[in-house]
Amino acid sequence: MSFCDDCFKGVTHEGTPKGKWEKIDGIDCYVGTPSVDYPKDKALLFLPDVFGMQLINNKLLVDDFAANGILTFGLDYFFGEPIPADAMQSGSAFDRDAWKEKHGYEHTRPAVDAVIAALKEKGIKAFGTTGYCFGAPFAVSLAIENVTKATIVSHPSRLKVPEDLEKYRSVSKAPLLINSCEEDAMFPAEAQAKADEIFGNGKFAPGYKREYFPGCRHGFAVRGDMSDPRVKAGKEGAFKSTVEWIKMYL
Repeated sequence: MSFCDDCFKGVTHEGTPKGKWEKIDGIDCYVGTPSVDYPKDKALLFLPDVFGMQLINNKLLVDDFAANGILTFGLDYFFGEPIPADAMQSGSAFDRDAWKEKHGYEHTRPAVDAVIAALKEKGIKAFGTTGYCFGAPFAVSLAIENVTKATIVSHPSRLKVPEDLEKYRSVSKAPLLINSCEEDAMFPAEAQAKADEIFGNGKFAPGYKREYFPGCRHGFAVRGDMSDPRVKAGKEGAFKSTVEWIKMYL
């Protein structure tokens, strides 16, 4: 399972979470329910980074999607064992390798499938995904399987480039948005250019767009330092583009 140092770094944000934890087929989900009228048969699956839904940053993002009229479910596919927030601190002794052994794709994907099946039984007919770092492969796989209607990935990790992107183009019907940045070992400039080559210039009929945020590093859309104006602009820009994509295509 491939990661970079930036996958485990960042800044925790301040705020008061407004969502609620719910058990959905035994899986803990942090749920953001809009306070205004919203489509009851559509849902956004929030697929978090390695810090999971316990990280306040991720909860606040789910709340923000709900505030924009989008019913959002943040999945705890780490079953209460994400990387703790204090592991971001320099000098942390947290054992990343041991954690990675226990939380591979094969261990976490079943939770995603279980939540989707349960939500379908509750009347959800259309799903969008927003995957951050660790969550990106789930978003891509679900689109390839045509389970979902709209896909967003932000600073994705663990994607096979070009293989996953070529397969996506060949079989998926879900419009794809990529929020990319200047410094990203997991999705570097070469991968960004390859994505544009595969999907751009009308090559992917459902729809494709790649946003690029200069001055930002891998993790910016979740764990960016909001005291840095360029990072703040990147985080807010990635959120805005995600909301627009979901409202356009889901």
